[in-house]
Amino acid sequence: MNNWQLESKTQITNFKSQLIEVLLKNRGINTKKETEEFLNPSLSEITPLKLGIDIKNLQKAVKRIKKAISKNEKIIIYGDYDVDGVCASAILWETLNKLGAKVLPFIPSRFEEGYGLSKEGIDVLIEKENPGLIITVDNGIVASQAVDYANKKGIEVIITDHHTPLTGGSKNLPKAFSIVHTTKLCGAGVAYLLAKEFKIEQNDHLELVALATVADLVPLISANRAFVYHGLKALRNTKRPGLLSLIKRARIEKLQLGVYEIGHIIAPRLNAMGRLENAMDSLRLICTTNPKRAESLAKLLSDTNFTRQQITIEAYENAKKIVRDKNLKTLIFIADKSFAQGIVGLVAGRLVEEFYLPSIVISKGEKFSKASARSVKGFNITEFLRTASDLLVDVGGHPMAAGFTVETDKIELLEKRLLVSVEKLLDEKHLQRSLRIDIELPQNFISQKTYEKIQRLAPFGMGSPEPTFLTKNLLVEDLRLVGNDGKHLKLELKIDPDSIGTKLKIEGIYFKGGENNKIKLGDRVDIVYTLDENEWNGDKRLQLKIKDIRKV
Repeated sequence: MNNWQLESKTQITNFKSQLIEVLLKNRGINTKKETEEFLNPSLSEITPLKLGIDIKNLQKAVKRIKKAISKNEKIIIYGDYDVDGVCASAILWETLNKLGAKVLPFIPSRFEEGYGLSKEGIDVLIEKENPGLIITVDNGIVASQAVDYANKKGIEVIITDHHTPLTGGSKNLPKAFSIVHTTKLCGAGVAYLLAKEFKIEQNDHLELVALATVADLVPLISANRAFVYHGLKALRNTKRPGLLSLIKRARIEKLQLGVYEIGHIIAPRLNAMGRLENAMDSLRLICTTNPKRAESLAKLLSDTNFTRQQITIEAYENAKKIVRDKNLKTLIFIADKSFAQGIVGLVAGRLVEEFYLPSIVISKGEKFSKASARSVKGFNITEFLRTASDLLVDVGGHPMAAGFTVETDKIELLEKRLLVSVEKLLDEKHLQRSLRIDIELPQNFISQKTYEKIQRLAPFGMGSPEPTFLTKNLLVEDLRLVGNDGKHLKLELKIDPDSIGTKLKIEGIYFKGGENNKIKLGDRVDIVYTLDENEWNGDKRLQLKIKDIRKV
């Protein structure tokens, strides 16, 4: 059971004037100007200066790229193997290619070169391409050793990144030719702003920024909200053969593409190659202009994603058993040779959902082991891991997600160190699941009209969630378990006739609500939910997506 936190005590009595106003205030939107910017986000307001990007470094990067083009230098776009890195690579490669640059994209293999700019990756490039300039996208801000190595080899490096830099200010930044960096965007957003400096048409890049922003779980506020708001429109009208083939194979109606479809259907397919094979095929899919090639790549990505799903399920079940056997109470720290490198982040994320503890999952190798970590709200997992940086080969990430490499023979020492450290840094409040509720909604406000009204606040996602409501004293008229495993609870709820003057029933679905269910027919319940529109065979029907339920 979650701890319910009601954001607003306002009692709504006037539908037109109060509901949206309250929802906006709950999101920190108070003034007329803020409301206008939120409801009608503008791309013109997105500038490097407002996002904290150093303008001198940005101009320096542009000047160096133009020089490389004029001198016909080989330029490498050095990406990353997730959706953000792939989209960022596509944006800069396409931009510089249109400018006539001698440019190639390079995405390192998770299994050969590892994450980010590395000595191994640079050596591969020197042997095959002999570049004069490397531009990183979605990585590089903590790659001091790799940048030093590139400098020694006579290769200049421009870093574009959004990850958290090491503490200590500029003295701990890599000695790159130029650094274009902000933590307020995803990597593709940073690449987009750099590309924008070259004054070419970028409408088809907006769709890539939207894909990356959603997939990388960047908060949908300010510039990111504008990118996704406009990027979704571009995505629904995309002409890219690769994305069209992927959308078709996933059986998505293009005009219905939204944050959910990106995060749960499109992004996993694009990510699958980097998790199990090589992300260059995801980049090829995005950039190809050949429809037949697009169909072939879309099938490859979808098949690989299916394999990834099976491997993840097996690893997760194994991980749950290890956690229960070890009886972990403050920090989940598990390592196993059977965990594939590409899925440890997914397993860690699922463990957080199941046990609500910071979770570290390590794929054990012979000499070096790769790990991913996921956190609970309010506990900065990257800074936590950096307390043991002397035991790690490398570490980087965000407050809620991180990755690192550790020598295999130091895993036990690392575990002991972190278990001691977590006792000092993790408060009991960090481990309390809380459910943020926007407002208590009267029964007679559960309507199609309310659903349509709150769509003005879309797109919803990380940092800008769907409005969550509490409604009390609903009557359970029917309930049944649904789903292949019978874990989901389907409810039919009756709204009291005296609340609106007539009888009304509405359906609700409570995913995983069938587990330990104690609700019976005839019970009165308070529910926390979001409003959803369920479409079946062209018939649209309002339903409640229940987040929690309590018997009155």
